[in-house]
Amino acid sequence: MYFLYFDPGLGAMIIQAIIAAVAGFILFSKNVMYKIKLLIGIAKKDKDDVFDDIEIKDSDVENKN
Repeated sequence: MYFLYFDPGLGAMIIQAIIAAVAGFILFSKNVMYKIKLLIGIAKKDKDDVFDDIEIKDSDVENKN
């Protein structure tokens, strides 16, 4: 099959697909490698709890009837 003409739209679409495939592979492989390291015990599980940083006092919460 011979391609006689690539218009700029097709070229941009091909480049976008290549970039998206590379980015998707990188993100997927980072997640897989993290899970493998977590399974082996090399990486430690992050205990990031968003609500630990929030301090609520009893005086802030009142029943306003």
